Amino acid sequence: MLKRIFLFVFYCCAAALNGNEPKSLLLEAESFTNSGGWVVDQQFMDQMGSPYLMAHGMGVPVEDAVTRVTFPERGVYRVFVRTYNWTSPWYAGEGPGRFTVRVNGEQVGVALGSNGDKWKWQEAGTVKIDNNHAIVSLNDLTGFNGRCDAIFFTSEDIIPPDEPVELEEFRRQYSTLPSKPDDEGDFDLVVIGGGIAGTSAAISAARLGLKVALIQDRPVLGGNNSSEVRVHLGGRINMDPYPALGDVVKEIGPSLGGNAQPAGHYEDHKILGVVRSEDNISLYLNYRAFAVGMEGTEIANVTARHTTTGKELTFSAPLFADCTGDGTIGYLAGADYNMGREGKDEFGEDTAPEKGDKMIMGSSVQWYSVEDSLPSFFPVFSYGIDMNELNSQKVTMGEWTWETGMNLDQIKDFERIRDYGLLVVYSNWSFLKNDRLTKNEYLDRKLEWVAFVAGKRESRRLLGDHILTEQDIRDYVLYPDATVTTTWSIDLHYPDPENTKHFPGQEFKSIAKHINIHPYPIPYRCFYSRNVDNLFMAGRNISVTHVALGTVRVMRTTGMMGEMVGMAASICKRHSANPRDIYHDHLEELKELMKAGVGKYETGDQQNYNLGGTLGPRE
Repeated sequence: MLKRIFLFVFYCCAAALNGNEPKSLLLEAESFTNSGGWVVDQQFMDQMGSPYLMAHGMGVPVEDAVTRVTFPERGVYRVFVRTYNWTSPWYAGEGPGRFTVRVNGEQVGVALGSNGDKWKWQEAGTVKIDNNHAIVSLNDLTGFNGRCDAIFFTSEDIIPPDEPVELEEFRRQYSTLPSKPDDEGDFDLVVIGGGIAGTSAAISAARLGLKVALIQDRPVLGGNNSSEVRVHLGGRINMDPYPALGDVVKEIGPSLGGNAQPAGHYEDHKILGVVRSEDNISLYLNYRAFAVGMEGTEIANVTARHTTTGKELTFSAPLFADCTGDGTIGYLAGADYNMGREGKDEFGEDTAPEKGDKMIMGSSVQWYSVEDSLPSFFPVFSYGIDMNELNSQKVTMGEWTWETGMNLDQIKDFERIRDYGLLVVYSNWSFLKNDRLTKNEYLDRKLEWVAFVAGKRESRRLLGDHILTEQDIRDYVLYPDATVTTTWSIDLHYPDPENTKHFPGQEFKSIAKHINIHPYPIPYRCFYSRNVDNLFMAGRNISVTHVALGTVRVMRTTGMMGEMVGMAASICKRHSANPRDIYHDHLEELKELMKAGVGKYETGDQQNYNLGGTLGPRE
């Protein structure tokens, strides 16, 4: 804290010594008024401090990002750019993410983004500003994911800092980041995470009369089922003992199945339309929750930052639902959680390893190509992954089996995990197009889509009053608080042994091992935190072991979780209760709501895909 105060005073004094206004300008790249072909990437804000712009052109340079800025005064400015050579973990030379900064159409100094091995400020050169107003642009040179976090123009003797604490103070001093967040007011329930689970929770609670804030850090809803990630829904809905659970999932889910399909398959407009039709939901797209205010063992408020403007809002409520997948809100609130695989010695699960470890299921960067009418060029891409006739994948698309990061931390190492997914897609496609003996088969094919938002399967699992285990499911242990029925097999992923032969420790392909189950109702006690008193959770971050996660993580199942959590939240409001009180005092009331459901529209079940196999009803 003393260091933060010192830095703040230092920057303020530096500005004061140079006049009333600092002679410097910090321009956040994500705030450009026209992002052109660059995309806003917010996935790693918690690790590197900010969203950034990325030139995701799949080997084709993208259109310039452009914005208009006002400089403090005319004169000569040194120009620093915070960027990252993203292939540096695998390749020691110059990387492929090159771009330049232009002011009023003129290039400033050298190309950036291809040197160094971490996020850092690179000095581009100097620029003379003859008019206080200028046009600043980012000019992509390669189409291979060059990235820019911020640009700092200074006529003072200032070197921008790289350390996270110093950098945060620096941002607030020199950019337009607010000194404090705006109070967005009080809600009955704040849902953080707009995937299928979070969206279903918001809809369910709103239809039962709650005033709901739904916070989502992307411009679309649906999470892994959105057009950004393109994973189709899995599992069955409308199952006994509560066949009305799943009605909301029917309303918001796309009618077409398939992974890594064209964007229209995922019907982003449908889920967004349903949410916007609910008068009790206030939707906050492009807001990333990053801070939690506590009062004892309860969350008092959550603060979120807009991913392009930097605007911050604080949301207060008696109840919160963590539907982030990563358990981010629970983590910030000090909730108990697990990561990795439990050993047999912990729960006695047959499928668990003898000793616990950090291995978990990975993330997928999906992609596909299309046949073009003319020969299609793809640049040679070779940055540390050597493809050859034996180890390359002779395919025209990659879906869930293209999975990375099983041996890494899916939170702390997530940018590296996603980047490795991009690296292997480009490396393999380059070999198919340019070097493979059968390259003529790919002559007219071009990359049509590569995800830059990675589809994550597993990270933190927040712990509730009950931790669901493999024995619960396989022995069909029925608890009095049975709720949402999971139907998917216990589906766990492991590195593909064939891929391991060629890329030991750096696998990018996976296999799945399935254990079929009888449809199993999950105990309600898995859906609230055991030590943060007003926190619900729905999605892949509920209270389960690694093995049990294998069945509950598919999205029709998580959608039903959201529906049930919304119902439980309405009971909490009615009785001024906390989530745990439902189990002890109001369980029958929850059961009645689950029987009735919250379906609003007569929607036929068009989702007859990816249902998964089960052993059938248990006698």
